[in-house]
Amino acid sequence: MLALRSLRFYLFARTGSSQVGPLPLQSSQPWHTIHAGPWLSSSASSKELLMKLRRKTGYSFVNCKKALETCGGDLKQAERWLHEQAQKEGWSKAAKLHGRKTKEGLIGLLQEENTTVLVEVNCETDFVSRNLKFQQLVQQVALGTMLYCQSLKDQLSTYRKGFLNSSELSELPAGPEREGSLKDQLALAIGKLGENMILKRAAWVKVPTGFYVGSYVHGATHSPSLHNLVLGKYGALVICETSECKANLEDLGRRLGQHVVGMAPLSVGSLDDEPGGEAETKMLSQPYLLDPSITLGQYVQPQGVSVVDFVRFECGEGEEAAEAE
Repeated sequence: MLALRSLRFYLFARTGSSQVGPLPLQSSQPWHTIHAGPWLSSSASSKELLMKLRRKTGYSFVNCKKALETCGGDLKQAERWLHEQAQKEGWSKAAKLHGRKTKEGLIGLLQEENTTVLVEVNCETDFVSRNLKFQQLVQQVALGTMLYCQSLKDQLSTYRKGFLNSSELSELPAGPEREGSLKDQLALAIGKLGENMILKRAAWVKVPTGFYVGSYVHGATHSPSLHNLVLGKYGALVICETSECKANLEDLGRRLGQHVVGMAPLSVGSLDDEPGGEAETKMLSQPYLLDPSITLGQYVQPQGVSVVDFVRFECGEGEEAAEAE
């Protein structure tokens, strides 16, 4: 409760954010001891092939050299061999690390046209959560969830909201540029970073014309390779119904998302509900986070929109509850 109050004070006092920047990944250990093969001469072409494989895969010099030796200098086969070896190592590490607490991690928010997804991926330490490889895993999970949502062909007359648990999320395809499922990508990340990790959960929302999804991520930083993916420690989606297209919807949606993150409501409630105090759990009856002299309902009503639903993710919240029990 003290941490939540501190977060509310922070959001009220300043709408800034601390950034989580990527840290460099340490070189992985070679899978095998190697010896120079006949293909690897001092020729410029061989060195260029080795550097090209390193740039493309990100694996160590020793492992790339081993891959090219094993595959006779075939670049595509060497790349496939590297991924296979990394995945084997990842599954082995995952089995050894299974059961270790994963209270850190990141929330990922991705929006494309009328679809918005919110995902949570957990790891053991904040250090790893700031690593570029871990952030790329969160990106892959968000993209996999987005592709799943876009594959649901339906005629929307109202908004649609859904959730995916850890098992369902793990079985999703990794995407058009990756082989296998998201659990295979998880194994690769565990092998590279050496920590237990979990694809915790995902939420998705699809809306038709006349609806808008506001969003906010606290402690936000943008993905280095996907401009519309935002990463942070808290995330919220707020589904609004509006009769007309308004210019300020993006800013309004962000403010509503800030309120959901800071005040942690449990339900939307009604504009007819009596104003509540600090302990109020109905969203519209709560004191508005950025102006506690009015309720959120009093702030929203003149804006010409109706709040109909919301989703709130707090990184690691399930782990903390389990530990308390």
